[in-house]
Amino acid sequence: MDELEKPLVGPESFNRDSIDLENAPLEEVFDLLKTSPRGLSSTDADARLQLFGPNKLEEKRENKFLKFLSFMWNPLSWVMEAAAIMALVLANGGGQGPDWQDFVGIICLLIINSTISFIEENNAGNAASALMTRLAPKTRVLRDGNWQGQDAAILVPGDVISIKFGDIIPADARLLEGDPLKVDQPALTGESLPVTKRPGDVVFSSSTCENGEIEAVVIATGINSFLGKAAYLVDTTESIGHFQKVLTAIGNFCICSIAVGMILEIIVMYPVQHRSYRDGINNLLVLLIGGIPIAMPTVLSVTLAIGSYRLSLQGAITKRMTAIEKLAGMDVLCTDKTGTLTLNRLTVDKNLIEVFSREMDKDTVILLAARASRLENQDAIDTAVINMLADPKEARDNITEIHFLPFNPVDKRTAITYIDSEGNWFRASKGAPEQILNLCYNKHEIADRVHVVIDKFAERGLRSLAVAYQVVPEKVKESPGGPWIFCGLLPLFDPPRHDSAETIRRALNLGVCVKMITGDQLAIAKETGRRLGMGTNMYPSSSILGRDKDENEAIPVGELIEKADGFASVFPGIAKSFMYSQSMFNPYA
Repeated sequence: MDELEKPLVGPESFNRDSIDLENAPLEEVFDLLKTSPRGLSSTDADARLQLFGPNKLEEKRENKFLKFLSFMWNPLSWVMEAAAIMALVLANGGGQGPDWQDFVGIICLLIINSTISFIEENNAGNAASALMTRLAPKTRVLRDGNWQGQDAAILVPGDVISIKFGDIIPADARLLEGDPLKVDQPALTGESLPVTKRPGDVVFSSSTCENGEIEAVVIATGINSFLGKAAYLVDTTESIGHFQKVLTAIGNFCICSIAVGMILEIIVMYPVQHRSYRDGINNLLVLLIGGIPIAMPTVLSVTLAIGSYRLSLQGAITKRMTAIEKLAGMDVLCTDKTGTLTLNRLTVDKNLIEVFSREMDKDTVILLAARASRLENQDAIDTAVINMLADPKEARDNITEIHFLPFNPVDKRTAITYIDSEGNWFRASKGAPEQILNLCYNKHEIADRVHVVIDKFAERGLRSLAVAYQVVPEKVKESPGGPWIFCGLLPLFDPPRHDSAETIRRALNLGVCVKMITGDQLAIAKETGRRLGMGTNMYPSSSILGRDKDENEAIPVGELIEKADGFASVFPGIAKSFMYSQSMFNPYA
């Protein structure tokens, strides 16, 4: 049977909890997905699209009218509504007309309160939806044996897609044969540096391809993708806030007090004093209206609306106005690291650069590293090194570039062959310390010192970048050249934002405990915490699972979480895991 005509498989076959599509051999993945490297037929893809739905995050469609009415459904509103009905229907007798004033006043207050709350939350929801629309990229998919440019929403499990430099990966997929990719996924893992993905590895939806080109087979889309599951965890995490609890308590107290008062009123008015029906109803209406703070919901809604507006001026979207009260009453703040506390941009700490050649200083080492970097189409490390120069053009000043060796996962370094202003040929290279060290003629003499510096950097959460150079006496780009000279080690770090330390200091002074939750390594988390003044008492996420506890074995999980300054190696889904102390997944364990 032609691969394009394979029968459609049911959605239960794509249950990633029962079938490990992420780790199974690619041949088995193709068999399970009833597809092939030639992709799907349009007919098969359309049928699967009906089964699995579009490749996008689901947006809850709310009935606007019911949502508006929901703001009138709480204990205080119930009492106000009962008073309005009594004022309209029951307070008619003794030759007097309807008591329209009370009815209209109460209804107006209810409508004003609901309208303010509805408008504020609806605007916030629309803003959030507008942000989500940016996550719908285009893609190239192999259908009917031909490559087609399509919207990513039409992707289904079994599709074969093309991933190129700069593409946003549209769905969870397994890489096919080809050169390795460099994928940027800080939103999912917290890693500042792109991750190298090789054939057979899994790439996740919303990640960005930083380098390379390859084909991949889609294994999960939409809400079944890793991003979709993480979004579902956030969407289904609901709790009754302090604000709702206080309002409910006030409403319940008012209802109970009014009920007791009405019972006493009925007993006194009729069996004891034998008063008229009209007088009794009027007194009950007074109890209903006087027994509740009628204007309180309106005053609270207006106050929260003003707070929401002021937050919006500072770029904060408040999806629920009650979140403002939660923010004001919190005592623990959990924050991400990459892009929140830090800039999500690598830098070189010049003060910590280690120079190994007596003929050089730190500026020379930086210049050589910059020459071994691209000026265009830069990766994160190239950018960090180039930014150390006063002017990026200095990297090519007074030299003529002959050949540039781009980074690849095998050599793990970049290199440039160039001619200086005097006509002399040189090569400069930067990359993984072990790879650069193996090039150098005196590697056995300096290896111990290099490893000591690397370990010192690692203890502070700094990545090491080595730099070396050689003279090319043959003046030919293919020639081996003279001996490589190890120049130095550069420490790479994702620096904190300029306002992070001050914000954390102010939060601590206000009695708010700030905890860092990051997907980065433990040493990097500790170094960030040290620089921000938020403490270094941090643990890997496995510590709260009962794994790898060591000295923390006797500490209860609740106490460990409370005393920790943060947790590292945390993957999406950890928010719920922290609340319930359940399972976590660490891709770097």
